[in-house]
Order: sequence, then structure tokens, then C-alpha cells
Amino acid sequence: MSALPEHPDYSRILTAFNHATGPLRAKDVCKALGHESLPKNVEGTRAKLKRLVKLGILTEADTGNFARRQ
Repeated sequence: MSALPEHPDYSRILTAFNHATGPLRAKDVCKALGHESLPKNVEGTRAKLKRLVKLGILTEADTGNFARRQ
């Protein structure tokens, strides 16, 4: 597994996935991080989720549905 990027949101994102019972959408992760569901926040979170997919930490099951890699 690759190292997490430096930004503190990444470890908080993984914590949200550790507590999730299924796939999460960017808007769900935004709420879990305590961010407002504004488009700029959701898009920023989506970009972080996509980066975690590229690092092999998360998977994108369907478009916009992210889950921990098993």
C-alpha cells in the first residue's frame, strides 16, 4: 500500500471508511469530515477519493461510490 499524502483529511477520510458499512459517496465523506456539502467541498473531497483510488487504497465500485480495497 502506498503512503498517504500529507494532508490531514486523508487519514480522516480513511477513518470514515473504517466506520462505514458500505460504499460512500463524496458528499457522505464531506459530512463525515464536518464540511458543508457545498460543491467546492464535494469536488475537493472527490479529488482526494480519486487520489486514494490511484494509490490503491480505495476502489470506485460504481461511478461516485467509493469503498475500502479488500
